[in-house]
Amino acid sequence: MSKKIAVFPGSFDPITLGHRAIVNKAYDLFDEIVVAIGENSSKKHYFSLEERKQHLEAVFAGKDKVTIATYSGLTTDYCKSIGATYLIRGLRDGKDFEYEKSIAIMNSQLKNGVETMFFMTDAEYSAINSYIVRDILKHGGDASAFLPNEVLKLL
Repeated sequence: MSKKIAVFPGSFDPITLGHRAIVNKAYDLFDEIVVAIGENSSKKHYFSLEERKQHLEAVFAGKDKVTIATYSGLTTDYCKSIGATYLIRGLRDGKDFEYEKSIAIMNSQLKNGVETMFFMTDAEYSAINSYIVRDILKHGGDASAFLPNEVLKLL
């Protein structure tokens, strides 16, 4: 029987408590979860790729089934290259669902062998998004209520 490998893709700029909650929900369902930072050169990031990777490694240090990686190109191509057959996507609300559903349908029509699995975040994290957290950080605000302690220690 082959390993059940899932990829949780994102920019993780920064990783939030909501992201961590999604991985925790999916953890027992898979043999391996690859938290994969997508490289997008056209996107301006607050944290460097190396910093984001360090943050993720710190947050998931105790999770033996979680690995951290970076990739470029299509997410489904990356999944195929590592033998992953599942994509993990987190949902905060109906708007997230509509957006993610469209991508999942397109991926399905490509017949790439990758199935998208949606996980609802916990209610207390539903308002958190990386864009707002970045804005708080850029302006010197206190984002500690939205970030894992492991990330706060690295800032």
